[in-house]
Amino acid sequence: MDILNPITIASFIILIFSIVVHEVSHGSMAYQLGDETAKRQGRLSLNPLKHIDIAGTILLPLFLILAGSSVIIGWAKPVPVNFYNLNGKWAELKVALAGPAANFSVAFICGLLIRFIPLPEMVTTVLFLAVIYNILLALFNLIPLPPLDGSHILFSLIKGGDAIKQFLSQFGFIILVFILFFIPQFLNVLYTWTFNLANLITGL
Repeated sequence: MDILNPITIASFIILIFSIVVHEVSHGSMAYQLGDETAKRQGRLSLNPLKHIDIAGTILLPLFLILAGSSVIIGWAKPVPVNFYNLNGKWAELKVALAGPAANFSVAFICGLLIRFIPLPEMVTTVLFLAVIYNILLALFNLIPLPPLDGSHILFSLIKGGDAIKQFLSQFGFIILVFILFFIPQFLNVLYTWTFNLANLITGL
């Protein structure tokens, strides 16, 4: 893949933006619910420099670009949340859902722009990439395995399931890596859902 290709550059920028929106949404929801940890550390900013993880935000995406991967993935530094400071019922659930909800919202807005406004082909392509990346990021984070948001959603819903929480906390990441590398059907399903939702929103 040509690293200077406009689509490649757009993909990289969209990925960074989508990840930052995801993390800031977690911190913003936590702030609304009484936890000022992210606010005090300056992490409620859309400035990507505040969220860069060298490995996940720069090295991995660049490696995938140079390797010619059709999909560029990555992550940012997680926004710090002190769950003991949160107020209200289902606070942990709300914080966990905030990230995927933000990505779905970005995808929905970009998709509606494509569907209802005549746009130049390049603009449509960039917006469609934004739809794809944000849906994919949202769906991926809903997987109920640590360290993904889905694990916090699951833990919020299974009050008293200490054995399950302990098991997933210890082995969830290993299970996730195993699924991603050794069960290709899983990624096929994830991509299928992503493009079906994208097509449904955009009408393409």
